[in-house]
Amino acid sequence: MRNAYSPYSRFPVGAAALTGDGRIVSGCNVENASYGLTLCAECTLVGNLQMTGGGRLRAFYCVDRDGNVLMPCGRCRQLLYEFRAPDMELMTTRGIKTMDQVLPDAFGPEHLEETR
Repeated sequence: MRNAYSPYSRFPVGAAALTGDGRIVSGCNVENASYGLTLCAECTLVGNLQMTGGGRLRAFYCVDRDGNVLMPCGRCRQLLYEFRAPDMELMTTRGIKTMDQVLPDAFGPEHLEETR
């Protein structure tokens, strides 16, 4: 969160996750003057995951500048879903939940596989 670039909203966000192989990856929001091209902390976290060897996310946490828990937006929930381990848990404003509780009936890569 301390590395966030948030000159427009002045709302720095930080995210951290534990990977399946025990690494911790992190991310922060990176704003852009066009707003719509802003990268959420979850986006840079997944980029960090891929840049450091890939893998799956087992646990996730996102906070604001004061350390208050933030819930991922819909776009980021979808992103986290695609890179999750099957048993991934995330901290929410209502406690720890599974990804399936946060994004029930999610659409993922498995829905794009060709039928044989």
